[in-house]
Amino acid sequence: MKITKLFKDFFESEKVGGFLLIICTVISLLLANSIFSSEYLHVWHYAFAGKPVEYWINDGLMAIFFLLIGLELEREIYIGELSNFKKASLPIFAAIGGMIVPAGLYLFLNYGTDTQSGAGIPMATDIAFALGVLSLLGNKVPTSLKVFLTALAVIDDLGAILVIAIFYTKNLDFVNLSIAIGIFAFLLVLNRLKVRNLIPYLVLGVFMWYFMLNSGVHATVTGVLLAFAIPFGDGTKKSTSYLLQHTLHKPVTLLILPLFAMANTAIIIDSDWHYALTHKYTIGIALGLIIGKPIGISLFSYLSVKAKLCSLPDDLNWKSIIGVSFLGGIGFTMSIFITLLAFNDLEHISHSKIMILLSSITVALIGLLFLKSVLKKDYVDEVSNDD
Repeated sequence: MKITKLFKDFFESEKVGGFLLIICTVISLLLANSIFSSEYLHVWHYAFAGKPVEYWINDGLMAIFFLLIGLELEREIYIGELSNFKKASLPIFAAIGGMIVPAGLYLFLNYGTDTQSGAGIPMATDIAFALGVLSLLGNKVPTSLKVFLTALAVIDDLGAILVIAIFYTKNLDFVNLSIAIGIFAFLLVLNRLKVRNLIPYLVLGVFMWYFMLNSGVHATVTGVLLAFAIPFGDGTKKSTSYLLQHTLHKPVTLLILPLFAMANTAIIIDSDWHYALTHKYTIGIALGLIIGKPIGISLFSYLSVKAKLCSLPDDLNWKSIIGVSFLGGIGFTMSIFITLLAFNDLEHISHSKIMILLSSITVALIGLLFLKSVLKKDYVDEVSNDD
C-alpha cells in the first residue's frame, strides 16, 4: 500500500507525541501531589495579560493544534485516504459509530441531569496517544491499519470540532461572530486569487481568532477554518499548505500538546478519589470510552462493509479492526478539552479528568494486548523510502 512521506512524518510525529503525552501526564500528576503542589498549581494559574496561563494554552495554543488537524484533514480530503468515497467510507462510518454509541451510552445515564452536557466527552479520540500505542507493536502493524486509525482519528476530531461549535457555544455575540466570518470570507478570496504568501493568512488568522474568542464560539474552531482557507495547491512540498503543516508538526508535538497535558492533568488526588468513579457522569465517560467506542467503531465498520458501502482492505481482518477500535477509545487530550467546555463545576471537571485518564489507560492496554495477540505476522511497509 502506497503511503506518502508526509503521512509517514505525521505518523512518526504522533508516535513521539503519544510517548511525550504519557511522560508529561505522569510528571504533572506527581508534581500536583508532591510537596511542591501549591507552587506547581500556581504556575498554571499565574495571570498573564489578565488571564491565567492555563487559559492561553487551552484557548490560544490549542487553536494551533486544531490548525494542524485542519491541514491534515484538508490533505486527506484532497489527495489522501478521504479523497474518494470508496477509500474514505470505512473510517467515516467507523468514526460516526465511534461518536454516536459513546454519546448514547453517556446520555442513557445522564439525560435530564445537570451533567448531560458531558455527552461529547467520550466521543473523542486522541490521535497522538492512540498512534503512540499502536507504534509499540512495530512492524507487526499493517500500513492499512495505521492509515485506518489515523483517518478515523482525524474524522473523529472533525466531529469533535463540530460538536464544540454547535453544542458548546453558550452566548453568541453576533457582531464579533460576523467580523470573524468576514475575515474568513476575505481569506477565501485571497485563496481564490492564488495568494500563496503565508503572512496575510497568519496575521488575519490571529484577528479571526480574537473575534471568534469574543463571539462565544470556541476560538479553537478558528484553527480549522484557517486551515481550509490556506491554499492547498498541488499538495507538493512547495505548496503553502504543505510548508505550514510540516513546520507545525514539531512545535505542536513537542510543545503545545505536552503543555496542554501538564496544565490539565495537574489533578490533586485525595484519599477519597475513588468516589469520583461512582457518579453517573463519570460512569458514563467510562462506558463511552471503554465500551461505546469499540462497539461503535467495530459495529458501524462491519455494517457498512456488509451493506457494501465500502470494503475491508485486503491485509486487514475483523480482529484487527476490533483491536484498533479499543485504541479509538483513548480520549485523553480531546476528552479533557471537551470536559473543560462541558462543565463549570471544578469537582465535575476534576472527577471527569480522573475517569478519562483511567479509561484511556484501560482501553490502551486492552487494545495493545489484543492486537499483539492477533497481529502475529510481521508486516513491512511496501515503500520504505517514498520521497
